[in-house]
Amino acid sequence: MADSAGRAEVSWVTMCMTLPDDGAGALPLLRGIILNDAKTTTYKLGLLRSIARLADLAPALARPGTGDDDVELPIGAVALNWLRIYLPLISARLPQSPGNAGPDSLGFVGDAFRGLMTSGISATDLRIGASFTDERAVLVARAIGDAARTIARMPANFTTYPGSDARVFDARTSRTPRSQSLVLDGETLAMFGSISVPGHVWRAMQRLGAWIEPVLVAEWARLTRIYAAGQGSELPLGVVEAALAWTEPNRDVRLARDIALAALDKGDRLHCVWSGQRLRADILDIDHCLPWSAWPCADLWNLFPAHRRINQHQKRDRLPSSAALTHARPLVLDWWKDAWEHVARRSR
Repeated sequence: MADSAGRAEVSWVTMCMTLPDDGAGALPLLRGIILNDAKTTTYKLGLLRSIARLADLAPALARPGTGDDDVELPIGAVALNWLRIYLPLISARLPQSPGNAGPDSLGFVGDAFRGLMTSGISATDLRIGASFTDERAVLVARAIGDAARTIARMPANFTTYPGSDARVFDARTSRTPRSQSLVLDGETLAMFGSISVPGHVWRAMQRLGAWIEPVLVAEWARLTRIYAAGQGSELPLGVVEAALAWTEPNRDVRLARDIALAALDKGDRLHCVWSGQRLRADILDIDHCLPWSAWPCADLWNLFPAHRRINQHQKRDRLPSSAALTHARPLVLDWWKDAWEHVARRSR
């Protein structure tokens, strides 16, 4: 564009620019669903919180969706979080609808969910990366499948944009996989189907989850108290909130440390898996191979003997590289063999 002042050496270009969406545009939508939508159950809150926990703890499970700006999640992962959230509530007989108390009258609660309640499987057992075998594998897979179908049929189907019949979430379920061995990784959880989430909603949950989560919990607790009051029961403040608390496995390395110290007491050689240095009791640390900050897993397979200096000043909370794992492979395999043999002897 020519200069309006007539300067031949000056020309002008008009550019229109937009700021990237930080997720804040989704807040009015989420606020409306959480606080304003009519609810005959807590299912809409359950769906939002199940997705929000993935956005916070497992965002790598998201894949680009088929739309212009949406992401696709394994519905098995959403259903897994759903079970993890509802199991303490139902076990405590906290009502999730006006006519519900305990496991009765909830669509996703069938024989499989009831089996979870009686099998000793805890909420923290139902986490991404956990593995199950035999009857427990079948039970968990069926419970995830039941939850996924309920999510697709109920909250995903009835959560719509304001003044519209257009659904916010699009859920598709598949046949429940059947196996005597179940590892709850991304590939397995995707076998249950998928659910698409609008991009701005996903970004809001990732970036503003610290504010969204408390609102979800507060509204969930309020609804539960209303349902209970309708049944003639008054729930003290804090009871529902305690059942809604998201818990992670304890950061407990005692088993691995006991095994390592027992080996040293016998005079066995024990080495730092990262450096190969021979260990003594006074320099022994137990390292989370996949760091707790990335994945709170204290299972024995994830706990390695390490030199205290290496663990606390070099490895710290970093993910090990492929080269580091390849270098450590012989010592890791030796440790696993000895550790699991020790566990097997103790269980006899």
